[in-house]
Order: sequence, then C-alpha cells, then structure tokens
Amino acid sequence: MDVSVIIPVRDCRDYLDRSLTSALVQRVKKEIVVVDDGSTDGSAELLELYAHYHRGVVRVVRKEHPIGAGGPRNTGLEHARGRYVFFCDADDYLGPEALERMVAMADKNAADIVLGKIVGHGRRAPVSMFLHSTDRVDLGDSAVYNSLSCFKLYRREMLDRHGIRFAEGQLIGEDIVFSVHAYCHAEIISVVADYDCYHLVARPDGSSIMQQPASRDPLGWLAMIGKPIELMTAHIGPGPLRDHLLRRHFRLDIFAQLGAPFLAADDMRRKEIAHEVAVLCDRWLTPGVTDRLTTTDRQRLAALDDIDRLVRLAGIEAAVVCRRLTGLRWESDRLVVEGEAALDGQHAAGGVALVLRSRQEQGGELVLPADPVGDSGFIASVDPGELSSGVWDFYVAVECEGVIRLGRLGADRDGGITRPAPRLVGSAVALPYFTRTNGNLSVDVGGHVLTVPGSARLTRTRWTLGHRLLLDGEITVGGGGIPEAGAVKQLVWRERHSGRERVEPVVALPGGVFVAKPAIGRFAPGTWDAYLELELGGPPARFRIEVDAGTVAEPRSWWRGPVRSSVRPYATAGKGRLSTVVRKITPRALVRRLIRRG
Repeated sequence: MDVSVIIPVRDCRDYLDRSLTSALVQRVKKEIVVVDDGSTDGSAELLELYAHYHRGVVRVVRKEHPIGAGGPRNTGLEHARGRYVFFCDADDYLGPEALERMVAMADKNAADIVLGKIVGHGRRAPVSMFLHSTDRVDLGDSAVYNSLSCFKLYRREMLDRHGIRFAEGQLIGEDIVFSVHAYCHAEIISVVADYDCYHLVARPDGSSIMQQPASRDPLGWLAMIGKPIELMTAHIGPGPLRDHLLRRHFRLDIFAQLGAPFLAADDMRRKEIAHEVAVLCDRWLTPGVTDRLTTTDRQRLAALDDIDRLVRLAGIEAAVVCRRLTGLRWESDRLVVEGEAALDGQHAAGGVALVLRSRQEQGGELVLPADPVGDSGFIASVDPGELSSGVWDFYVAVECEGVIRLGRLGADRDGGITRPAPRLVGSAVALPYFTRTNGNLSVDVGGHVLTVPGSARLTRTRWTLGHRLLLDGEITVGGGGIPEAGAVKQLVWRERHSGRERVEPVVALPGGVFVAKPAIGRFAPGTWDAYLELELGGPPARFRIEVDAGTVAEPRSWWRGPVRSSVRPYATAGKGRLSTVVRKITPRALVRRLIRRG
C-alpha cells in the first residue's frame, strides 16, 4: 500500500463528492480513510455509498463530536496502513497526478516529507516554498517551514516512531503542532513545485473553521502558538537553525497580530495583545532572530509599550499603496521609469524607491533610489546590466515612519505608455513588458518567458568546394541592436518532419556579420529549415534565417559512387526563409522511377 489518504468529515456533503473522487483517481496503491465525526447533513449516508461501491479502498470510521480536526486525523492515523499518509480536508481536493508525483519524489529521495504545490480558490495559499521542485531541501536554508499546514505527504513510519500526532481539543493550530514536530524529525524533505497538487477551497458560505472570525482571534492565536514553539525548541538547539525557524513564528504568528487584528481590536484588547506579544518576545526573541526581522517588525518591537505608535504602524501597514506609472522609456542603455506613489491616508512619507525582484533567485532584489518629482512623483533609471539572467518584477517602495510598503507597479498607468522595444545591453537582451494577467511591469533579461525578436538575413549564397553552401549574412536583435561576435554560436538545421537536427559551425564577425559553410551534401534526405542560434543572456535564442528568392543559390546534383544526391535550397513562400530539400537516389531507385514513368 503506497498511500493512506486521511479525510476528516463533518457536514461537508456539498464538497465531499469532489474530494473523494479526486482521491479515488490517484494512480497509486491507496486507501482512503474517512473519519466522520457526527455529520448530520447527509455526509454519513454518502460515505456509506462510497464505502459500498469502493470496497477495499474507502473505509469509514465514526468518531462522535470531537473538538477540531485533530482527533479525527489521529483516528485516521491509527487505521492507516500505507507507507505514506496524506491529509486532505473534505472541502479541498487533489490534482489528478498529485500522489503519483509526490510518491515518486519520496521514493526517489527516501524523503520523510514531500510538499506538493498548494493553490488557493478563494483562500490564500503558501507560495515561497514552491518556487522550484527540489529533491532535498535544507530546513535552515529554505522557506519550507513557512508552510505549517498538514497538507503534505508524510512517511508513516517516521510519524509512528516519534509519536507525531495532532493536538486534540482545540479548534485552531492542531496541524501546526503536528507539522512542527514532523519537520523536527524529517531527515529528508522534498518539494514538488511544478504541479498543482492540492487545491485549497473557500466555502461560499464561510462555514469552514478557518473561515470563522474566531479562528484568527489574536489572543487565542498567541496563546496557541506557544505550544509548537516549545515543541520546536525542545528538539532544535540554540543556533542559526533555531533562529531561522523562530523567525517564521515571530513574523507570521506573533508580530502579525499587531497588524490588521490589532486595528480591529478595542483599546483594552490592544493592550492585552501587546502584552502577550511582549511576553513571547521576552521568552523567545534572540539576537539572531532580531537580526532577521523586517523593518516593520523591528519598529513594532521598539513600540511594544507605545499603543498609539503600534496603532499608527498597523494603519500604515493596512494603507493602500497608491501608485501609477506615468513614463517608461529607454535613455541610452538605461530604462527610465516615472511614476507617482503614496500611502492612502498617510502624510509622513519618508521616501520612494524602485525595487526589482527576481522570480528565479529567492531573495534576489535590487533597490534603486528614486528622485522626487513634485508632491508624489518619482523618477528612477534601471541599468539592465546590473540584473542577472531571469525575469525581474517592478515594485515601488514607500517609506513611512520606518515602515516600508511595497506595491507592484504598472497595472495603473497613463494611456499613452507602451511597451519599450527590447534592447541589447552588453551581452544580454532586456525585454520590458507588461504581464498578461494584471498588466504589471517586468523585464525579461535573456528571453526566459518572451521570444527574443531579431533578424538573421542572408546577403549572399553560393556553392563552394565539397558541395558546401557558402552563406553570408547579417544579424540584428531587438530594435536593431548588433550582438557581440561571441553571442553567435551555431547554425542549426532542423528536418521539418522528423524534428532531427544538425549543428554546423558559424563564424561571427564584428558588426553583426556571420559566415557559414554547411556541408549540405552530407545531410540525410528531407526538408531542412535553417536557424541561427545565439546566446543573449538566457536560454539559446533561435532566429529563422531569412533570404530573398533571388539570393538563393541554384539547385545542384552530383554522383558519389552509385548514389545521386540533389540539393535544392529555396526561400519559403510568404516570409522568405531559408530551407533546403535533400534527396538521395540509388541506381535501383532511379530504375524504379523510370519504370513508373514509362
């Protein structure tokens, strides 16, 4: 048995079909252990039908009226027989290949925990740990600990050996205790980030526990979070790893209660929240954790005895970052960005900066000072040469009372702004663009998500010794940029029907000129299309070679032993691109052809 899928159920009839079906279609050896904790909406009757029609796969266990999902999940663990277990809520569902991919990852790496990418439908889903699929993740040098929900694949033997179980009798945080304990004992952790494994669903009626206002009561949350922190520190000694894990709890669990929940509280509860945060800081906040705090959380830490300042900080954090792109253009090799930025309802702005963040490099960030223009305007320029290969997203940062607020830039822009042309900067091509989904500004350095525009055009073709076709041409990139000679790598011929490729050398000269002498006579029979391949700071960029019909050399035929070869270069109809038809004819084939014609 590969996987035991454990599903706690209580009054989820409207969502249960989809959840159970998503588990049944998984292409692994599995069992589905459903723990019904006293449903009264028809869920129990539906479960009986599934258990009847899927004998040996669906098992239903009854557990009457526990508090929270911890008890039913523990009951499911007691009945589990799979090598791995996966916890799925009854209103969520699995991607069709989720368990197949996660089990394969676990078996490949002997992993104790596999995180599969989670996507949200009306609910926030974690993102930071799903940037890349990874065979082995270092707990102290990654973002996996940010995800403390239980929607993961766990090795059951590890859970049983260490007595890892859910906290019972509490409505919130029962899976945090479980996940923290599991992380502390997992020797190998893997991540599947290239497939949507788990779908996290918000109920339209807001009836799930995590959608209830009480589930995020700040005082309740602060009281709860002490238990998993104590559990983690009992297993992880003082040092960088513990500080890294504690930072997560302070950032997402403790100081977060001084944000929106703090603003929503009355004066008395604000004092209680600040007091509980201070107690947790006194106990767990080490210098190593303090060094890892954001500027906002450092401001909060300094203001724990100043309720009015905490309110202002929370207001700044909640304020909308108003921003507008008013200008975008190239000036020489720098991309000039103009805009307006301010915090709604806040007047004491400390400055504006332009921030570029890499999608490929975790933590990759470039902060550029912006010069003020008028009351809320700014201007900044970007040198693409300072950016590593990859896609960089543009943000505007507004500072107020030491708090820095970021807003994605570009979706709100003046009507006359258009996408600037790609530009060669040094050895790389920079392609500014507006994202398809939200219209935000990004720049693709190297052509990772955008096709690099360019032209490779032949100026002359002629036959030379050895039945080689001599090609002289010119290459431009983007809006007429001349690539460095070292960027031109090779001539690639691709057979149109089979997809086979042949690589031929090319000589690049200054000024965007190139010369090649492909031995076309040696090509296998077929229709071959010609490309010029360049390296422009990213994946290899290929340009279809263009040619005028009048420039193409005449067809040529010759005998080599008993085989007659014929080569017909030509310019394709319409766009005029270089292709070549190669044929090989043996005497026997020639005789057959003559007989058919006769």
